[in-house]
Amino acid sequence: MDTPTFTLGELAQRFGLELRGDASRAITGVATLASANANQLGFLANPRYRRELAATRAGALVLRADAAAGWAGDALVVRDPYASFARIAALFEPREPFAPGVHPSAVIAPDAVIDPDAHVGAHASVGARSRVLRGARIGPGCAIGADCVVGEECELVARVTLVTRVRLGARVRIHPGAVLGADGFGLAMHEGRWIKVPQLGGVRIGDDCEIGANTTIDRGALEDTVLEEDVRLDNQIQIAHNVIIGAHTAMAGCVAVAGSSRIGRYCLIGGAAGIAGHIEIADRVTVQAMSFVTRSITAPGVYGSAVPARDARAWTRTLARLNRLDRTPAG
Repeated sequence: MDTPTFTLGELAQRFGLELRGDASRAITGVATLASANANQLGFLANPRYRRELAATRAGALVLRADAAAGWAGDALVVRDPYASFARIAALFEPREPFAPGVHPSAVIAPDAVIDPDAHVGAHASVGARSRVLRGARIGPGCAIGADCVVGEECELVARVTLVTRVRLGARVRIHPGAVLGADGFGLAMHEGRWIKVPQLGGVRIGDDCEIGANTTIDRGALEDTVLEEDVRLDNQIQIAHNVIIGAHTAMAGCVAVAGSSRIGRYCLIGGAAGIAGHIEIADRVTVQAMSFVTRSITAPGVYGSAVPARDARAWTRTLARLNRLDRTPAG
């Protein structure tokens, strides 16, 4: 695969950035300040790395105006270096081309509809009444069950499972091992035995969402489990039935969200956080890693509950003090 090359002038024009220096300088890749060479573009977003400016060999940098004063080389000056660098870096991401069509080893239900411009890879399957729309890419080993819709330009990387009644918007990207539309954990106790509650809903995923490897999103009991547009889920996340996640929210790895909770827009949920069922979280809430949310959060802000690791003996003494609190007479 040929290495793409762009001039600084082309990058500035494409992304609306301020150019300082040689517009004809060729850029063939991106890298960190410490590892970049003369043909690569680096970036400075965190002030803690400003000390690396003097030693970097980068051909050009993406940085803010206040940092550009300390850099004599070519630069793209922006308000948000990290976001601009991410957009530029996407131009250099190696993506294997794919040809439209269905691989001979794929199994397609007679009433499934595959757009001529879509790609269905080796050993994939598409179930009854499901549709794969224009430009979608179904990778090897993916299993799409009945009554699913894969929207335009979606990418199911490999071994993704859509169990049933899963509808993907446009440009959704799902990484290997993810399972969408499995049964929600619905049980009713009757005369000492569990009765399984049928999960009759589905899963609806909005445009431009990304779902990490081995993440699971259960279908709803009666209504759908919903991710609004531009939701980003990391690897190994559990989203239970009937959860609704607002647009532009992001969750780090190993988060677990219990059933029927509603999470607002522009929220950030740190790794391994747990969110109890049947609660609501307002827009623009940040939940720190390892926190456990048991009550609704009604106002934007940063919330946390985890206790950082410490020396085991010190932690044992702290626990002993906590256990004595209820036995201490009120003063």
